[in-house]
Amino acid sequence: MTILRIFIFLALFTLAIGNENENLNSHVFPRPLIIEYPEYNEPQLKEYDEVQLKCTSWRFAVEANNLSPWKKIPEECADYVRQYIVGLSYKMDIDRVSNEAGDYAKSVILGDDGKDVWVFDVDETLLSNLPYYSDHGYGLEVFDSVEFDKWVEKGTAPALESSLRLYQEVLNLGFKVFLLTGRSERHKNVTVENLMNSGFRDWDKFILRGSDDHGKAATTYKSERRNEMVEEGFRIAGNSGDQWSDLLGSSMSNRSFKLPNPIYYIP
Repeated sequence: MTILRIFIFLALFTLAIGNENENLNSHVFPRPLIIEYPEYNEPQLKEYDEVQLKCTSWRFAVEANNLSPWKKIPEECADYVRQYIVGLSYKMDIDRVSNEAGDYAKSVILGDDGKDVWVFDVDETLLSNLPYYSDHGYGLEVFDSVEFDKWVEKGTAPALESSLRLYQEVLNLGFKVFLLTGRSERHKNVTVENLMNSGFRDWDKFILRGSDDHGKAATTYKSERRNEMVEEGFRIAGNSGDQWSDLLGSSMSNRSFKLPNPIYYIP
């Protein structure tokens, strides 16, 4: 620090001498001349960096489907997940997925028989439940189906804007749209109203869990419903969902598009 001060003194002294001599070319130093270096508490900074790295690694493992089934986010990642969800990163990630899906949709050569289908999940794919999860720690609490059903029955979940744009785009391209959700049949009316109020219209099929589907893993249930689509002669060109269980299993789409979701996991 002493060497830096001596250097700054000499620079200022040289500048003053130069200004007194009109025969010499003056030199204007960039501003500011004095730079204050911030002081960090190194142990605290190191601890913060380690948590950030650990939680970034955890979220990567979530999105890559490399973790065993988990019920809630790690305690130390609560602030990390909240900042990711409410900040620009989550929106940018969703926008990127929707943009890539849109580019792919434009490249598909549709048949003349009206059998080309795009499948959409609903929760965290078309509709956002973040108003609910903001009151429940953004995934820090173990999922409570009773409380979540109360939220669903309000019918006020907002649209994910980039998904709405993709939805409208694939409709305009000539795809049939099938909605395949893990929501129960008893929530059909309120979900239809919520979707329509949020701008989603003109789907061809809306499939919800019936009484025979309760207790089935999401991967099994959604595979069975896609199997039925294929048996009916439909070609599943695209599939958008926030869970791997929306996309994996049998009768998979030609291209699947996974939206980010570090808040909860559905097997």
